[in-house]
Amino acid sequence: MLRGALQLKHIKAPNKRQKLLFFFSSLQLFALPLVYPEKVVFCMEKSMNSTTLARTKSEQLVIETQAAATQTSKSPTMQNEDAPITSESMGTLSRKSSQRMVVGASPGRSSGGNKNNSHIRKARSAQVKLDVEELSNGAALSRASSASLGLSFSFTGFTVPPDEITDSKPFSDDDIPEDIEAGTCKPKFQTEPTLPIYLKFSDVTYKVITEGMTTSEERDILNGITGAVSPGEVLALMGPSGSGKTTLLNLLGGRLIQSTVGGSVTYNDQPYSKFLKSKIGFVTQDDVLFPHLTVKETLTYTARLRLSKALSRQQKEKRAIDVIYELGLERCQDTMIGGSFVRGVSGGERKRVCIGNEIIINPSLLFLDEPTSGLDSTTALRTVQTLQNIAEAGKTVITTIHQPSSRLFHKFDKLVLLGKGSSLYFGRASEAMAYFSSIGCSPLIAMNPAEFLLDLANGNINDISVPSELEDKVQMGNSETETRNEKPPPAVVHEYLVEAYESRVAENEKKKLMTPLPLDDEIKLKVFSSKREWGASWWQQYCILFCRGIKERRHDYFSWLRITQVLSTAIILGLLWWQSDSKSTRGRQDQAGLLFFIAVFWGFFPVFTAIFTFPQERAMLSKERAADMYRLSAYFLARTTSDLPLDLILPVLFLLVVYFMAGLRLSAGRFFLSMLTVFLCIIAAQGLGLAIGATLMDLKRATTLASVTVMTFMLAGGYFVKKVPVFISWIRYMSFNYHIYKLLLKVQYQDITPPVNGIKTDNGLWEVGALVAMIFGYRVLAYLSLRRMQLHRGA
Repeated sequence: MLRGALQLKHIKAPNKRQKLLFFFSSLQLFALPLVYPEKVVFCMEKSMNSTTLARTKSEQLVIETQAAATQTSKSPTMQNEDAPITSESMGTLSRKSSQRMVVGASPGRSSGGNKNNSHIRKARSAQVKLDVEELSNGAALSRASSASLGLSFSFTGFTVPPDEITDSKPFSDDDIPEDIEAGTCKPKFQTEPTLPIYLKFSDVTYKVITEGMTTSEERDILNGITGAVSPGEVLALMGPSGSGKTTLLNLLGGRLIQSTVGGSVTYNDQPYSKFLKSKIGFVTQDDVLFPHLTVKETLTYTARLRLSKALSRQQKEKRAIDVIYELGLERCQDTMIGGSFVRGVSGGERKRVCIGNEIIINPSLLFLDEPTSGLDSTTALRTVQTLQNIAEAGKTVITTIHQPSSRLFHKFDKLVLLGKGSSLYFGRASEAMAYFSSIGCSPLIAMNPAEFLLDLANGNINDISVPSELEDKVQMGNSETETRNEKPPPAVVHEYLVEAYESRVAENEKKKLMTPLPLDDEIKLKVFSSKREWGASWWQQYCILFCRGIKERRHDYFSWLRITQVLSTAIILGLLWWQSDSKSTRGRQDQAGLLFFIAVFWGFFPVFTAIFTFPQERAMLSKERAADMYRLSAYFLARTTSDLPLDLILPVLFLLVVYFMAGLRLSAGRFFLSMLTVFLCIIAAQGLGLAIGATLMDLKRATTLASVTVMTFMLAGGYFVKKVPVFISWIRYMSFNYHIYKLLLKVQYQDITPPVNGIKTDNGLWEVGALVAMIFGYRVLAYLSLRRMQLHRGA
């Protein structure tokens, strides 16, 4: 205490009021041994055995306690006086108990200016921030700030159990500075029981067959990769571009066609089954998200689709909120995700949303494809720390990494180093440098371990010692294998590294993989279950996807550009056909041209809108279907019906302008029948666009085919050509423009003779039946095309 009082002498002399406050606070501190004598004795005994660093921290905290007590004299009572303060309990926090401890200091005096109060404005004292949520339930004593003394302190009082007072290192490399954009991250990931899954892969191979004009060629992507990872570990797949990292990750995640896969991949010593889809989270390299949904909406829809049926809607939504706070996304939860043309959350927040989409189901296995790509070093470090926290919750984490920093590299538990599809190293990440040094490859200068390993994988041995075996090959080789600086070529380095791994590491690792896991047969059989589990019923999936579709696309349909396009066209038509005469034959001929343009416009517009539907959502559809989020039929029906309410609003505005400006026959029945006819045209044309887009799944080819088809239907619509040759007359019956044009004429001139353009004015049931057949026929073709695409991808 005396030492603490002496260290405060540099502060300017306080006034009488400050002296009085300091006197009463000192009395409180000196009274602590009288109230809690056993605690003080315990702290003295522990302090004798602690390290110098711990004693320094303890004395610093006693000083801070004394200054904090000065402020507490302003309030008559202390919070929770039952929680004693011990110097050892504050000075020796374990790394697992304290996720973050940040200590900063600045002097408490100033030079120059107003000598009476400048030290109050500029002084900033040491602040100690202790996150002790996992410790015993000791309550906070106070949050004291003494502006009159020019000091500010903030600390939390607690009691540490004796078994946890073991770590004399209150600071470590894991105390990462808080990511500003991450908010207050509290890594309390789902601790409910999860199925432990031990992943093993041995001699994994993968080939791609490329077919040419006359011959086909096989290309080896992976050559005998071996490894294993257990719950609670983070396995990193590292290697240069094109080394096979993503292919291996997709293969381990069950996302590749098994016919071209060789070797053995087991989950708890069992092969892959569809049941594992509900236990696997897979974060792709590209952030596949809907840009117009907020962070909260994105995670809520995922929770409602993927979580078990046994949970209620409120429980699922609560899980989504919990994940938001676990990942530090609470500050941006009401912000749109954003995209290329929509401003939204930052890159690090987008990546955390993608991770949240997968960890929301509490997966046993979590796969991530380059989660740090495109992120700055601080955000990347926070992302990897999040993965480490997920693994510590009992989950198995496998991630690809391209070029991590040295701090990121030391976060990984195990490492698989790939080069040209071959394994160059597998083992503990912390032992990688020692292994390569044992085979004669060590850095000649100080460098990042990841950079050193990537140079080796690329065959680049600049600034790297050359093993004696490679030097002998250079000296004995011919001129084709020599280089100007007498360094072995990359191919020779790669061959040497593969041989060294096969002779020193591979056989031992394969023997370890042969050892059966110490798991119960019941746990092993759970993995082998072939029953597919859906998180919601078919109707629930349809309703959720319907609501999601409307929220996502309402911004596109009600954009000012589209509204301006439709209304400006309607106004131009109304001005050109302003109050046309429907009683004369010539006036009816003019109105027939207007009706045909309406049929063409509302046949052309929906086709080219619907073409983009499935090609643009292909990545999202493949991702969600691979995770078994919903049935394809529920998605297709929700996707096609959610567009209808939005598609039918603009035609109403269009007809309200054109119908009355052009002077068409003023009758409520005729007006609503004309509107119903336009609705049939829109739905039929939309079906054609969906079928073309789903069949080709390529925007260039789809737009080309659609433009030719729509032009053909327009020419055969019955307005330009009255008499069509017999051998090609069947085209007009496939044209929805032809049937819509006839229906509009019958609605306007059913009781007028002679008929306009020779079209019979009957009840129009034939035309309605043809349009209904097109509506369902085109959509069935689109659904079958999507089903074929899913089967081809093996989903």
